[in-house]
Amino acid sequence: MNESMRQVLKIFSEMKSDALDLHALFEAGGNDPAARRQVIDSVAELVREGYLEERGSDFYALTEKGRKASKQV
Repeated sequence: MNESMRQVLKIFSEMKSDALDLHALFEAGGNDPAARRQVIDSVAELVREGYLEERGSDFYALTEKGRKASKQV
């Protein structure tokens, strides 16, 4: 897992939420457009690896695997 993926999971932990929208997850990348693209790529990879699940309308939720990982970052 790369640093950007860890930062995305950390946002869930910091906000004490199991579901967040993409705009909240952009906090992991700040205002830099390249960093925001990296967040999008990281979210997609977290979905592929089973840490997050898509909920529609740009919302993503932690899976059980994601909950465990977010507590360790």
